[in-house]
Amino acid sequence: MKLESKRILVVDPDVETAPQLASVFVEEGYDVEVSASISAMAKRIRDARFDCVIMDVDLPEMAGYKAVSIVKTIDPSVQVIMTAAENSPELESEVRKQDIFYYYIKSFDREELIEAVRDVFKKIEKQSEKN
Repeated sequence: MKLESKRILVVDPDVETAPQLASVFVEEGYDVEVSASISAMAKRIRDARFDCVIMDVDLPEMAGYKAVSIVKTIDPSVQVIMTAAENSPELESEVRKQDIFYYYIKSFDREELIEAVRDVFKKIEKQSEKN
């Protein structure tokens, strides 16, 4: 069973980064929306189905990794990719404790993030073939 639409929600308060990420994934053929806050993200996930949430750790209301449980409570099937502008051992430890699919450091090649998103949809398609 093929996915009808591959939907991504980018959650990043950076007014330059969020649209840049969104445009990369639109070019890849995904249906992408952008949200700047956890509250806006939660509303969108309640209102529409998303397959993948790309969420920054540095969000206005709380650390993004603390919001993973909010995402999973609303829709347990959503795959979360956490992003960070800078990494530290402490931050990485906190992020990796969460139910995330992938952890991406923004200073790395963007191709790595594109591959992670492709892997999300490969996983989803395999799961839908089993059902």
